Amino acid sequence: MKVLMTGHHGYIGSVMVDVLMGEGHDVTGLDSFFYAGCDFGQDRRVVPALRKDFRDVTPEDLAGFDAVIHLAALSNDPLGCLDERCTLDINHIGSVTLAKAAKAAGVPRFLFASSCSLYGLAGDEMLTEDAAFNPITAYGTSKVLLEADVSKLADDSFSPTFLRNATAYGASPRLRADIVVNNLVGVAFTTGEVVIQSDGTPWRPLVHIEDISRAFLAVLEAPREVVHNQAFNVGSSAENYQMRDVADIVRDVVPGCSVRYMEGGGPDPRCYRVNCDKLSKMIPSFRTRWTVRRGVEELHASYVTNHLTGPMFSEYFRLKRIQALLGSGRLDSALRWRSVPVMA
Repeated sequence: MKVLMTGHHGYIGSVMVDVLMGEGHDVTGLDSFFYAGCDFGQDRRVVPALRKDFRDVTPEDLAGFDAVIHLAALSNDPLGCLDERCTLDINHIGSVTLAKAAKAAGVPRFLFASSCSLYGLAGDEMLTEDAAFNPITAYGTSKVLLEADVSKLADDSFSPTFLRNATAYGASPRLRADIVVNNLVGVAFTTGEVVIQSDGTPWRPLVHIEDISRAFLAVLEAPREVVHNQAFNVGSSAENYQMRDVADIVRDVVPGCSVRYMEGGGPDPRCYRVNCDKLSKMIPSFRTRWTVRRGVEELHASYVTNHLTGPMFSEYFRLKRIQALLGSGRLDSALRWRSVPVMA
């Protein structure tokens, strides 16, 4: 299948490219390359790519593709709160524009990387895809709005699917330090402490980026009628963790470290547990392969191999990178390039 993947050069995309190509799919990337040069190890595969903001994509750019996988976004809560209007412009309005361009180009399948963050403040209840939305950030709100608008485009010739990813973790050539498991392991590795900002009680569903990639592969290859205009929680129902339990796993894996709770840290309002059974019921061939413990072991090994240091780790925060590009004048306030990026 001929696939156009936005955000192919990002944290999840650089792993998903390898998974899809390993199963014989023809992948072309499309990326703004905000994180060019923010490398952590070598890419597994390099693919042809369009260097373009997905807000500017036209039907002509998408002609001839069998599917669009849309991963690109301002993709976490701190970055999304930098400028909420810009976040909605990119993650919501821009993504709807991309979906409309795909439909106009005759692309039959559109797979969107949504997020379990759209459930927001939910507590201890196990949430299925039918649960109410209660986002508490611009990032979560953008996912709610996008799903609502793109679902209206669905018809006999255009089939969207929404994959609501749990909180991602795992080693990648485009490392992210600002997601919880990667962060806890990185801080423990470089400082000797597992630092918990909350009281450790919040629940969070966690999923490895290879399992996310294989979920997209499963949906891409599934019969259209099985996934048409459907939403799927992506992860494993068994992989919901309280942060204190993740901290204990990291302490067990990273030699010589201890756990420290920040003074005054209360419960994080982002607390939710997610039922992920629907995807494996609808596509029985799909099963997640990773656990958090195995992922922590992988991350630790990756940090050892790549000689991670504290100053290095600080460079892999998405917010810091965008603020640096804004501060240098290379990006304007709408997060568009003023000067042509130099690709690594």
